[in-house]
Amino acid sequence: MNNEAIRKSNIIYWSSGIVSICGIIFEVLFGALGSYILGDGVKQYTLTISLFLTGMGIGASLSERVTKNLILSFVWIEFSVGLIGGFSSFFMFGITAIAPPGTDAFFLYFITVLIGALTGFELPILIRKANEIGVTLNRSTARVLFSDYAGGLIGGLLFVFLLRPQFGLVKSAFVIGCINVMVALVVLWLFRKEINHFAKHTVIGVLLLLSLVIGLLFGEEAAFNFEQKLYKDPIMHMEESNYQKIILTRDGGEEDVRLYLNGSLQFSSTDQHRYHEVLVHPAMSFVEQPRNVLILGGGDGIAAKEVLKYEQVEQITLVDLDPAVVDLSNTNPQILELNKGSLEHEKVKIVHEDAFEFLEESDGFFDVIIVDLPDPNDESLNKLYTWEFYSLLRNHLIPGGAAMIQATSPVFATEVYWTINETVRSTGLITENFHVDVPSFGNWGFVMASRGEINIEGLSIEVPTQFLTTELLPGLTEFGKDEDAQIQDKNGNDISLRPNTLIDPHLIGIYEDSWKNY
Repeated sequence: MNNEAIRKSNIIYWSSGIVSICGIIFEVLFGALGSYILGDGVKQYTLTISLFLTGMGIGASLSERVTKNLILSFVWIEFSVGLIGGFSSFFMFGITAIAPPGTDAFFLYFITVLIGALTGFELPILIRKANEIGVTLNRSTARVLFSDYAGGLIGGLLFVFLLRPQFGLVKSAFVIGCINVMVALVVLWLFRKEINHFAKHTVIGVLLLLSLVIGLLFGEEAAFNFEQKLYKDPIMHMEESNYQKIILTRDGGEEDVRLYLNGSLQFSSTDQHRYHEVLVHPAMSFVEQPRNVLILGGGDGIAAKEVLKYEQVEQITLVDLDPAVVDLSNTNPQILELNKGSLEHEKVKIVHEDAFEFLEESDGFFDVIIVDLPDPNDESLNKLYTWEFYSLLRNHLIPGGAAMIQATSPVFATEVYWTINETVRSTGLITENFHVDVPSFGNWGFVMASRGEINIEGLSIEVPTQFLTTELLPGLTEFGKDEDAQIQDKNGNDISLRPNTLIDPHLIGIYEDSWKNY
Protein backbone atom coordinates (compact mmCIF):
# COMPACT_ATOMS: atom_id res chain seq x y z
CA MET A 1 0.00 0.00 0.00
CA ASN A 2 1.15 3.55 -0.67
CA ASN A 3 1.15 6.28 1.94
CA GLU A 4 -2.19 7.67 0.80
CA ALA A 5 -3.87 4.26 1.16
CA ILE A 6 -2.37 3.82 4.63
CA ARG A 7 -3.59 7.27 5.67
CA LYS A 8 -7.11 6.54 4.48
CA SER A 9 -7.23 3.11 6.11
CA ASN A 10 -6.12 4.64 9.43
CA ILE A 11 -8.90 7.19 9.11
CA ILE A 12 -11.39 4.33 8.69
CA TYR A 13 -10.08 2.47 11.74
CA TRP A 14 -10.19 5.55 13.93
CA SER A 15 -13.67 6.42 12.66
CA SER A 16 -14.95 2.92 13.39
CA GLY A 17 -13.63 3.14 16.94
CA ILE A 18 -15.20 6.54 17.61
CA VAL A 19 -18.61 5.69 16.16
CA SER A 20 -18.57 2.43 18.12
CA ILE A 21 -18.08 4.44 21.30
CA CYS A 22 -21.05 6.57 20.29
CA GLY A 23 -23.15 3.50 19.47
CA ILE A 24 -22.63 1.78 22.81
CA ILE A 25 -23.33 5.03 24.63
CA PHE A 26 -26.65 5.43 22.83
CA GLU A 27 -27.47 1.80 23.66
CA VAL A 28 -26.93 2.20 27.41
CA LEU A 29 -28.47 5.68 27.32
CA PHE A 30 -31.71 4.22 26.02
CA GLY A 31 -31.60 1.60 28.77
CA ALA A 32 -31.17 4.34 31.37
CA LEU A 33 -34.04 6.34 29.86
CA GLY A 34 -36.30 3.31 29.97
CA SER A 35 -35.30 2.51 33.54
CA TYR A 36 -36.00 6.05 34.73
CA ILE A 37 -39.23 6.75 32.85
CA LEU A 38 -40.74 3.28 32.43
CA GLY A 39 -39.36 1.53 35.53
CA ASP A 40 -37.89 -1.96 36.07
CA GLY A 41 -34.28 -1.33 35.08
CA VAL A 42 -33.43 -4.95 34.29
CA LYS A 43 -36.41 -5.26 31.96
CA GLN A 44 -35.66 -2.01 30.16
CA TYR A 45 -31.94 -2.69 29.75
CA THR A 46 -32.74 -6.18 28.49
CA LEU A 47 -35.24 -4.86 25.96
CA THR A 48 -33.06 -2.01 24.73
CA ILE A 49 -29.97 -4.20 24.34
CA SER A 50 -32.00 -6.86 22.51
CA LEU A 51 -33.71 -4.33 20.26
CA PHE A 52 -30.47 -2.48 19.57
CA LEU A 53 -28.70 -5.69 18.54
CA THR A 54 -31.70 -6.67 16.41
CA GLY A 55 -31.51 -3.27 14.74
CA MET A 56 -27.79 -3.78 14.11
CA GLY A 57 -28.57 -7.08 12.42
CA ILE A 58 -31.19 -5.42 10.22
CA GLY A 59 -28.79 -2.61 9.34
CA ALA A 60 -25.95 -4.99 8.53
CA SER A 61 -28.26 -6.98 6.24
CA LEU A 62 -29.51 -3.88 4.43
CA SER A 63 -25.96 -2.57 4.01
CA GLU A 64 -25.39 -5.20 1.31
CA ARG A 65 -27.39 -2.99 -1.02
CA VAL A 66 -24.90 -0.14 -0.64
CA THR A 67 -22.14 -0.81 -3.15
CA LYS A 68 -21.31 2.70 -4.39
CA ASN A 69 -20.41 6.00 -2.76
CA LEU A 70 -19.40 4.20 0.45
CA ILE A 71 -17.87 7.23 2.14
CA LEU A 72 -20.87 9.44 1.37
CA SER A 73 -23.17 6.69 2.67
CA PHE A 74 -21.16 6.51 5.88
CA VAL A 75 -21.31 10.30 6.24
CA TRP A 76 -25.08 10.37 5.93
CA ILE A 77 -25.49 7.48 8.34
CA GLU A 78 -23.50 9.48 10.91
CA PHE A 79 -25.56 12.59 10.18
CA SER A 80 -28.69 10.53 10.88
CA VAL A 81 -27.35 8.90 14.03
CA GLY A 82 -26.22 12.29 15.32
CA LEU A 83 -29.53 14.03 14.67
CA ILE A 84 -31.89 11.25 15.80
CA GLY A 85 -29.78 10.07 18.72
CA GLY A 86 -28.93 13.59 19.84
CA PHE A 87 -32.57 14.62 20.19
CA SER A 88 -33.74 11.22 21.50
CA SER A 89 -33.67 12.01 25.24
CA PHE A 90 -35.18 15.45 24.69
CA PHE A 91 -38.14 14.05 22.76
CA MET A 92 -38.51 11.13 25.19
CA PHE A 93 -39.19 13.54 28.06
CA GLY A 94 -41.52 15.60 25.86
CA ILE A 95 -43.54 12.59 24.77
CA THR A 96 -43.76 11.29 28.33
CA ALA A 97 -45.15 14.62 29.48
CA ILE A 98 -47.74 15.30 26.78
CA ALA A 99 -48.51 12.10 24.86
CA PRO A 100 -51.00 9.34 25.81
CA PRO A 101 -49.73 6.54 28.10
CA GLY A 102 -47.70 3.93 26.26
CA THR A 103 -46.47 6.33 23.60
CA ASP A 104 -43.21 6.89 25.45
CA ALA A 105 -42.42 3.16 25.48
CA PHE A 106 -43.23 2.82 21.76
CA PHE A 107 -41.04 5.83 20.95
CA LEU A 108 -38.11 4.52 23.00
CA TYR A 109 -38.20 1.06 21.47
CA PHE A 110 -38.61 2.45 17.94
CA ILE A 111 -35.66 4.81 18.37
CA THR A 112 -33.59 1.97 19.82
CA VAL A 113 -34.18 -0.23 16.77
CA LEU A 114 -33.60 2.69 14.40
CA ILE A 115 -30.29 3.78 15.92
CA GLY A 116 -29.27 0.13 16.13
CA ALA A 117 -30.00 -0.31 12.42
CA LEU A 118 -27.99 2.77 11.50
CA THR A 119 -25.14 1.55 13.69
CA GLY A 120 -25.32 -1.84 11.95
CA PHE A 121 -24.87 -0.08 8.63
CA GLU A 122 -21.56 1.47 9.68
CA LEU A 123 -19.14 -1.43 10.02
CA PRO A 124 -19.88 -3.31 6.77
CA ILE A 125 -19.51 -0.08 4.83
CA LEU A 126 -16.22 0.78 6.53
CA ILE A 127 -14.89 -2.75 6.01
CA ARG A 128 -15.73 -2.63 2.30
CA LYS A 129 -14.15 0.80 1.99
CA ALA A 130 -10.97 -0.42 3.70
CA ASN A 131 -10.89 -3.34 1.28
CA GLU A 132 -11.55 -1.03 -1.65
CA ILE A 133 -8.53 1.15 -0.92
CA GLY A 134 -6.17 -1.80 -0.94
CA VAL A 135 -6.30 -3.48 2.47
CA THR A 136 -6.87 -7.23 2.31
CA LEU A 137 -10.34 -8.25 3.40
CA ASN A 138 -9.25 -10.35 6.39
CA ARG A 139 -6.96 -7.63 7.65
CA SER A 140 -9.49 -4.83 7.18
CA THR A 141 -12.28 -6.82 8.86
CA ALA A 142 -10.13 -7.71 11.86
CA ARG A 143 -8.93 -4.15 12.39
CA VAL A 144 -12.32 -2.55 12.02
CA LEU A 145 -13.89 -5.11 14.36
CA PHE A 146 -11.11 -4.55 16.90
CA SER A 147 -11.79 -0.81 16.77
CA ASP A 148 -15.49 -1.51 17.16
CA TYR A 149 -15.18 -3.79 20.21
CA ALA A 150 -12.55 -1.64 21.93
CA GLY A 151 -14.75 1.39 21.29
CA GLY A 152 -17.66 -0.41 22.91
CA LEU A 153 -15.72 -0.84 26.16
CA ILE A 154 -14.61 2.78 26.18
CA GLY A 155 -18.15 3.97 25.47
CA GLY A 156 -19.63 2.01 28.37
CA LEU A 157 -17.05 3.35 30.80
CA LEU A 158 -17.51 6.91 29.58
CA PHE A 159 -21.28 6.75 30.07
CA VAL A 160 -21.11 5.30 33.57
CA PHE A 161 -18.31 7.43 34.98
CA LEU A 162 -18.48 10.70 33.02
CA LEU A 163 -21.50 11.40 30.86
CA ARG A 164 -24.40 10.29 33.05
CA PRO A 165 -23.15 11.80 36.33
CA GLN A 166 -21.76 15.00 34.78
CA PHE A 167 -24.17 15.75 31.93
CA GLY A 168 -27.35 13.81 32.63
CA LEU A 169 -29.48 12.00 30.07
CA VAL A 170 -30.46 14.96 27.88
CA LYS A 171 -27.06 16.63 27.50
CA SER A 172 -25.30 13.29 27.07
CA ALA A 173 -27.41 12.50 24.02
CA PHE A 174 -26.62 15.87 22.46
CA VAL A 175 -22.89 15.50 23.20
CA ILE A 176 -22.71 12.10 21.51
CA GLY A 177 -24.82 13.34 18.60
CA CYS A 178 -22.32 16.17 18.09
CA ILE A 179 -19.46 13.66 18.02
CA ASN A 180 -21.21 11.56 15.37
CA VAL A 181 -21.70 14.58 13.13
CA MET A 182 -18.13 15.82 13.69
CA VAL A 183 -16.74 12.40 12.71
CA ALA A 184 -18.84 12.58 9.56
CA LEU A 185 -17.52 16.07 8.74
CA VAL A 186 -13.90 15.02 9.30
CA VAL A 187 -14.30 11.97 7.06
CA LEU A 188 -16.10 14.12 4.49
CA TRP A 189 -13.18 16.56 4.44
CA LEU A 190 -10.45 13.92 4.26
CA PHE A 191 -12.20 12.09 1.40
CA ARG A 192 -13.41 15.29 -0.27
CA LYS A 193 -11.81 14.42 -3.61
CA GLU A 194 -14.16 11.43 -3.91
CA ILE A 195 -17.32 13.37 -3.04
CA ASN A 196 -19.56 15.07 -5.56
CA HIS A 197 -21.22 18.25 -4.30
CA PHE A 198 -18.83 18.29 -1.36
CA ALA A 199 -19.83 21.83 -0.33
CA LYS A 200 -23.55 20.96 -0.14
CA HIS A 201 -22.96 17.97 2.15
CA THR A 202 -20.62 20.04 4.30
CA VAL A 203 -23.18 22.82 4.74
CA ILE A 204 -25.84 20.30 5.74
CA GLY A 205 -23.46 18.72 8.25
CA VAL A 206 -22.56 22.08 9.75
CA LEU A 207 -26.24 22.98 10.12
CA LEU A 208 -26.93 19.66 11.84
CA LEU A 209 -24.01 20.23 14.17
CA LEU A 210 -25.28 23.72 14.95
CA SER A 211 -28.75 22.38 15.81
CA LEU A 212 -27.19 19.82 18.17
CA VAL A 213 -25.04 22.47 19.83
CA ILE A 214 -28.16 24.59 20.38
CA GLY A 215 -29.83 21.52 21.87
CA LEU A 216 -26.81 20.97 24.11
CA LEU A 217 -26.99 24.54 25.38
CA PHE A 218 -30.76 24.90 25.79
CA GLY A 219 -32.32 21.42 25.48
CA GLU A 220 -32.01 20.49 29.14
CA GLU A 221 -33.96 23.58 30.19
CA ALA A 222 -36.74 22.71 27.75
CA ALA A 223 -36.70 19.08 28.93
CA PHE A 224 -36.96 20.37 32.49
CA ASN A 225 -40.19 22.14 31.49
CA PHE A 226 -41.46 18.86 30.04
CA GLU A 227 -40.53 17.00 33.21
CA GLN A 228 -42.25 19.64 35.31
CA LYS A 229 -45.52 18.54 33.73
CA LEU A 230 -45.04 15.11 35.33
CA TYR A 231 -45.21 16.61 38.82
CA LYS A 232 -48.07 18.34 40.57
CA ASP A 233 -45.97 21.16 42.04
CA PRO A 234 -43.05 23.27 40.79
CA ILE A 235 -39.64 21.58 40.92
CA MET A 236 -37.31 23.35 43.36
CA HIS A 237 -34.38 20.93 43.15
CA MET A 238 -33.34 18.37 40.55
CA GLU A 239 -30.17 16.34 40.28
CA GLU A 240 -29.05 13.05 38.83
CA SER A 241 -26.81 11.17 41.22
CA ASN A 242 -24.78 8.05 40.45
CA TYR A 243 -27.80 5.97 41.48
CA GLN A 244 -31.02 7.84 40.73
CA LYS A 245 -32.77 11.03 39.74
CA ILE A 246 -33.66 13.20 42.73
CA ILE A 247 -36.56 15.65 42.46
CA LEU A 248 -37.82 17.97 45.19
CA THR A 249 -41.05 19.88 44.58
CA ARG A 250 -42.87 22.56 46.53
CA ASP A 251 -46.32 24.03 46.01
CA GLY A 252 -46.88 27.77 45.64
CA GLY A 253 -47.78 28.25 49.28
CA GLU A 254 -44.65 26.35 50.38
CA GLU A 255 -46.86 24.11 52.50
CA ASP A 256 -46.27 20.84 50.66
CA VAL A 257 -42.70 19.72 49.94
CA ARG A 258 -42.35 16.37 48.15
CA LEU A 259 -39.30 14.20 47.48
CA TYR A 260 -39.23 11.90 44.44
CA LEU A 261 -36.57 9.31 43.62
CA ASN A 262 -36.67 8.08 40.02
CA GLY A 263 -40.19 9.47 39.77
CA SER A 264 -41.52 7.65 42.84
CA LEU A 265 -42.86 9.73 45.73
CA GLN A 266 -40.90 9.27 48.97
CA PHE A 267 -42.77 11.69 51.21
CA SER A 268 -45.05 14.70 51.34
CA SER A 269 -44.37 17.17 54.14
CA THR A 270 -48.10 17.52 54.82
CA ASP A 271 -48.64 13.91 55.92
CA GLN A 272 -45.21 12.27 56.24
CA HIS A 273 -45.73 12.06 60.02
CA ARG A 274 -48.44 9.42 59.53
CA TYR A 275 -46.09 7.22 57.54
CA HIS A 276 -42.99 7.66 59.71
CA GLU A 277 -44.75 7.35 63.05
CA VAL A 278 -46.24 3.98 62.10
CA LEU A 279 -42.91 2.93 60.56
CA VAL A 280 -40.95 3.68 63.75
CA HIS A 281 -42.95 3.67 66.98
CA PRO A 282 -44.63 0.24 67.13
CA ALA A 283 -41.23 -1.49 66.83
CA MET A 284 -39.54 0.96 69.19
CA SER A 285 -42.27 0.56 71.82
CA PHE A 286 -42.10 -3.24 71.52
CA VAL A 287 -38.49 -3.33 72.75
CA GLU A 288 -38.05 -2.62 76.45
CA GLN A 289 -34.76 -0.69 76.15
CA PRO A 290 -33.98 0.05 72.47
CA ARG A 291 -30.35 1.18 72.54
CA ASN A 292 -28.92 0.13 69.18
CA VAL A 293 -31.10 0.87 66.13
CA LEU A 294 -30.50 0.13 62.45
CA ILE A 295 -32.29 2.09 59.71
CA LEU A 296 -32.01 0.68 56.19
CA GLY A 297 -32.81 3.48 53.74
CA GLY A 298 -34.29 6.61 55.27
CA GLY A 299 -31.72 8.98 53.77
CA ASP A 300 -34.15 11.86 54.27
CA GLY A 301 -33.50 11.61 58.02
CA ILE A 302 -37.16 11.68 59.09
CA ALA A 303 -37.21 8.13 60.48
CA ALA A 304 -34.00 8.92 62.37
CA LYS A 305 -35.71 11.98 63.87
CA GLU A 306 -38.50 9.78 65.23
CA VAL A 307 -36.02 7.27 66.68
CA LEU A 308 -34.11 10.07 68.42
CA LYS A 309 -37.22 10.78 70.51
CA TYR A 310 -36.19 7.79 72.65
CA GLU A 311 -33.58 9.00 75.12
CA GLN A 312 -32.31 5.49 75.87
CA VAL A 313 -31.12 5.09 72.24
CA GLU A 314 -27.32 5.10 72.20
CA GLN A 315 -26.59 4.66 68.49
CA ILE A 316 -28.48 4.79 65.21
CA THR A 317 -26.78 3.23 62.18
CA LEU A 318 -28.38 4.57 59.00
CA VAL A 319 -27.50 2.71 55.80
CA ASP A 320 -28.39 4.59 52.61
CA LEU A 321 -26.74 3.83 49.28
CA ASP A 322 -26.89 7.35 47.81
CA PRO A 323 -24.79 10.11 49.40
CA ALA A 324 -26.66 12.68 47.29
CA VAL A 325 -29.92 12.06 49.16
CA VAL A 326 -28.21 12.47 52.52
CA ASP A 327 -26.40 15.62 51.34
CA LEU A 328 -29.69 17.12 50.17
CA SER A 329 -31.36 16.23 53.47
CA ASN A 330 -28.53 17.89 55.38
CA THR A 331 -28.62 21.14 53.40
CA ASN A 332 -32.13 21.78 52.09
CA PRO A 333 -34.04 24.05 54.54
CA GLN A 334 -37.40 22.40 53.89
CA ILE A 335 -36.12 18.88 54.57
CA LEU A 336 -34.12 20.09 57.55
CA GLU A 337 -37.35 21.45 58.97
CA LEU A 338 -38.79 17.93 58.72
CA ASN A 339 -35.84 15.93 60.02
CA LYS A 340 -34.65 18.50 62.60
CA GLY A 341 -31.04 17.94 61.57
CA SER A 342 -31.17 14.31 62.71
CA LEU A 343 -28.53 13.11 60.24
CA GLU A 344 -25.89 15.26 61.93
CA HIS A 345 -26.80 14.15 65.46
CA GLU A 346 -23.92 12.63 67.41
CA LYS A 347 -25.84 9.37 67.89
CA VAL A 348 -26.34 8.86 64.15
CA LYS A 349 -23.74 6.97 62.12
CA ILE A 350 -24.28 7.09 58.35
CA VAL A 351 -23.04 4.29 56.08
CA HIS A 352 -23.24 4.62 52.30
CA GLU A 353 -23.60 1.02 51.22
CA ASP A 354 -26.09 -1.37 49.69
CA ALA A 355 -28.38 -2.64 52.47
CA PHE A 356 -27.98 -6.28 51.43
CA GLU A 357 -24.18 -6.04 51.42
CA PHE A 358 -24.20 -4.22 54.76
CA LEU A 359 -26.14 -7.05 56.42
CA GLU A 360 -23.86 -9.62 54.82
CA GLU A 361 -20.70 -7.92 56.08
CA SER A 362 -21.84 -6.53 59.45
CA ASP A 363 -21.27 -8.49 62.65
CA GLY A 364 -23.46 -6.20 64.76
CA PHE A 365 -26.76 -6.92 66.49
CA PHE A 366 -29.63 -4.48 66.80
CA ASP A 367 -32.57 -3.98 69.12
CA VAL A 368 -34.70 -2.45 66.38
CA ILE A 369 -34.33 -2.56 62.59
CA ILE A 370 -36.34 -0.09 60.50
CA VAL A 371 -36.55 -0.95 56.79
CA ASP A 372 -37.48 2.19 54.85
CA LEU A 373 -36.52 1.16 51.31
CA PRO A 374 -38.10 1.96 47.91
CA ASP A 375 -40.68 -0.44 46.48
CA PRO A 376 -39.46 -3.62 44.68
CA ASN A 377 -39.92 -2.36 41.12
CA ASP A 378 -36.64 -3.71 39.67
CA GLU A 379 -34.07 -6.44 40.25
CA SER A 380 -31.73 -4.35 42.39
CA LEU A 381 -34.55 -3.43 44.77
CA ASN A 382 -36.22 -6.83 44.59
CA LYS A 383 -33.25 -8.46 46.37
CA LEU A 384 -34.14 -6.29 49.39
CA TYR A 385 -37.53 -8.05 49.56
CA THR A 386 -36.30 -11.65 49.39
CA TRP A 387 -36.06 -14.57 51.81
CA GLU A 388 -32.28 -14.14 51.71
CA PHE A 389 -32.47 -10.49 52.77
CA TYR A 390 -34.98 -11.07 55.55
CA SER A 391 -32.90 -14.00 56.79
CA LEU A 392 -29.93 -11.67 57.13
CA LEU A 393 -32.17 -9.16 58.91
CA ARG A 394 -33.33 -11.87 61.32
CA ASN A 395 -29.74 -12.84 62.07
CA HIS A 396 -28.89 -9.26 63.12
CA LEU A 397 -31.93 -8.89 65.37
CA ILE A 398 -31.41 -9.56 69.08
CA PRO A 399 -33.82 -11.90 70.92
CA GLY A 400 -36.66 -9.67 71.99
CA GLY A 401 -35.91 -7.20 69.20
CA ALA A 402 -38.29 -6.03 66.48
CA ALA A 403 -38.18 -4.96 62.86
CA MET A 404 -40.62 -2.83 60.90
CA ILE A 405 -40.69 -3.03 57.11
CA GLN A 406 -42.46 -0.71 54.70
CA ALA A 407 -44.34 -3.05 52.39
CA THR A 408 -46.26 -0.94 49.81
CA SER A 409 -50.06 -0.64 49.71
CA PRO A 410 -52.36 -3.51 50.74
CA VAL A 411 -55.14 -1.78 48.78
CA PHE A 412 -53.45 -1.01 45.45
CA ALA A 413 -50.99 -3.93 45.58
CA THR A 414 -52.65 -6.46 47.84
CA GLU A 415 -50.78 -9.52 46.58
CA VAL A 416 -47.47 -7.66 46.80
CA TYR A 417 -48.09 -6.71 50.42
CA TRP A 418 -49.03 -10.20 51.56
CA THR A 419 -46.21 -11.78 49.53
CA ILE A 420 -43.75 -9.58 51.44
CA ASN A 421 -45.40 -10.71 54.69
CA GLU A 422 -45.17 -14.37 53.62
CA THR A 423 -41.49 -13.90 52.70
CA VAL A 424 -40.71 -12.47 56.13
CA ARG A 425 -42.63 -15.27 57.85
CA SER A 426 -40.77 -17.92 55.84
CA THR A 427 -37.55 -16.97 57.67
CA GLY A 428 -39.03 -18.07 60.99
CA LEU A 429 -39.95 -14.59 62.20
CA ILE A 430 -43.42 -13.90 63.61
CA THR A 431 -45.21 -11.01 61.93
CA GLU A 432 -47.92 -8.48 62.68
CA ASN A 433 -49.50 -6.36 59.99
CA PHE A 434 -50.22 -2.63 60.06
CA HIS A 435 -51.67 -0.20 57.58
CA VAL A 436 -52.46 3.49 57.72
CA ASP A 437 -54.05 6.05 55.46
CA VAL A 438 -51.43 8.50 54.14
CA PRO A 439 -53.27 10.94 51.83
CA SER A 440 -50.31 11.50 49.49
CA PHE A 441 -49.68 7.73 49.15
CA GLY A 442 -53.07 6.19 49.83
CA ASN A 443 -53.51 3.29 52.22
CA TRP A 444 -50.00 2.08 53.09
CA GLY A 445 -48.84 -1.15 54.70
CA PHE A 446 -46.08 -2.25 57.08
CA VAL A 447 -44.90 -5.63 58.32
CA MET A 448 -43.64 -5.83 61.90
CA ALA A 449 -41.47 -8.85 62.71
CA SER A 450 -39.89 -10.40 65.78
CA ARG A 451 -38.55 -13.73 66.99
CA GLY A 452 -41.30 -13.88 69.63
CA GLU A 453 -45.02 -13.21 69.80
CA ILE A 454 -46.15 -9.63 69.17
CA ASN A 455 -48.80 -8.45 71.59
CA ILE A 456 -50.34 -5.28 70.19
CA GLU A 457 -52.30 -4.70 73.40
CA GLY A 458 -49.01 -4.49 75.26
CA LEU A 459 -47.62 -1.67 73.13
CA SER A 460 -47.68 1.88 74.42
CA ILE A 461 -46.67 5.07 72.60
CA GLU A 462 -44.87 7.18 75.19
CA VAL A 463 -43.10 9.76 72.98
CA PRO A 464 -44.63 12.89 71.38
CA THR A 465 -46.44 12.22 68.09
CA GLN A 466 -48.69 14.10 65.69
CA PHE A 467 -50.90 11.15 64.71
CA LEU A 468 -50.20 7.85 66.42
CA THR A 469 -51.62 6.98 69.85
CA THR A 470 -51.64 3.85 71.97
CA GLU A 471 -55.39 3.51 71.51
CA LEU A 472 -55.08 3.73 67.74
CA LEU A 473 -52.59 0.87 67.36
CA PRO A 474 -55.03 -2.11 67.46
CA GLY A 475 -57.17 -0.51 64.74
CA LEU A 476 -54.16 -0.27 62.41
CA THR A 477 -53.89 -4.06 62.41
CA GLU A 478 -57.42 -4.59 61.10
CA PHE A 479 -57.79 -5.10 57.32
CA GLY A 480 -60.89 -4.94 55.15
CA LYS A 481 -62.09 -7.90 53.08
CA ASP A 482 -60.66 -6.43 49.88
CA GLU A 483 -57.18 -5.97 51.37
CA ASP A 484 -56.63 -9.00 53.58
CA ALA A 485 -54.47 -12.07 52.98
CA GLN A 486 -57.26 -14.07 51.35
CA ILE A 487 -56.42 -13.04 47.77
CA GLN A 488 -58.34 -14.26 44.77
CA ASP A 489 -57.74 -14.11 41.03
CA LYS A 490 -60.19 -12.76 38.43
CA ASN A 491 -62.07 -16.07 38.44
CA GLY A 492 -62.57 -16.04 42.21
CA ASN A 493 -59.96 -18.72 42.93
CA ASP A 494 -57.71 -18.34 45.95
CA ILE A 495 -54.13 -17.34 45.15
CA SER A 496 -51.45 -19.30 46.98
CA LEU A 497 -48.66 -17.00 48.19
CA ARG A 498 -45.06 -18.11 48.10
CA PRO A 499 -41.89 -16.45 49.41
CA ASN A 500 -39.96 -14.15 47.10
CA THR A 501 -36.35 -15.31 46.64
CA LEU A 502 -33.25 -14.39 44.67
CA ILE A 503 -33.72 -17.51 42.54
CA ASP A 504 -37.46 -16.92 42.08
CA PRO A 505 -37.93 -13.11 42.03
CA HIS A 506 -41.62 -13.27 41.15
CA LEU A 507 -42.46 -10.21 43.27
CA ILE A 508 -41.35 -7.89 40.46
CA GLY A 509 -43.99 -9.21 38.08
CA ILE A 510 -46.68 -9.07 40.76
CA TYR A 511 -45.68 -5.49 41.56
CA GLU A 512 -45.89 -4.43 37.90
CA ASP A 513 -49.31 -6.01 37.44
CA SER A 514 -50.61 -4.44 40.66
CA TRP A 515 -49.54 -0.87 39.95
CA LYS A 516 -50.04 -0.68 36.17
CA ASN A 517 -53.45 0.99 36.54
CA TYR A 518 -52.34 3.55 39.15
